[in-house]
Amino acid sequence: MTETLEEFAWLSGHEPLGEIYCVSFVRDLSPEEVLRRFGVDESTMEEGVAFDELGERSVETMRDDAAGYIGAAKVGDWTLVIEPGGWQLAVDPDIYAPVSRGIEVVSVCRHNYASDSFAYIVDGEPVVHFDPMRPYDRSGSDPDRFVKEMSEVGLDPERDVDVDDSPVESPMERSFALASRITGLPFSPEMLELRFLGAETLED
Repeated sequence: MTETLEEFAWLSGHEPLGEIYCVSFVRDLSPEEVLRRFGVDESTMEEGVAFDELGERSVETMRDDAAGYIGAAKVGDWTLVIEPGGWQLAVDPDIYAPVSRGIEVVSVCRHNYASDSFAYIVDGEPVVHFDPMRPYDRSGSDPDRFVKEMSEVGLDPERDVDVDDSPVESPMERSFALASRITGLPFSPEMLELRFLGAETLED
């Protein structure tokens, strides 16, 4: 367990990702197709965008508490998607349904004044969804799919924080550890050194 937390200790303080973000892994789709399904202005697609630029451009074009600019990069069989200041791929069916059509998506969302989210979505349907601070309170078509893996990373699927007053420690680190168990990809600082295919999201 200590090794698990050490691997993701760089996330402490929610830097360099900020206090609101969504990091997702989309299987077997190219970055171009992921962005198209997400709903971006295709005329703004640009290759070779650095991570820091994603955040800067998202702030400049913020869409009502959603990312105004997102990035996608291929990592093995998955495409890494980063929404700086955003949350939609984890919780918005208008976004996750088309993106996950025919494939699977794993999302970790941090939100400093709303609920954080862990989501595993397959073919448009949430299979497992929960707030990492309340891992016992899960929803989805198969909410117990990853109870073994949750226990292994310290997100006790049976522990009710309303009964046990002590909060879940390091919930984001543990959420990324769970995502790693599912995808086989450890979310590392090196992933933020990738060059992304970036684009502006569309207005609602």
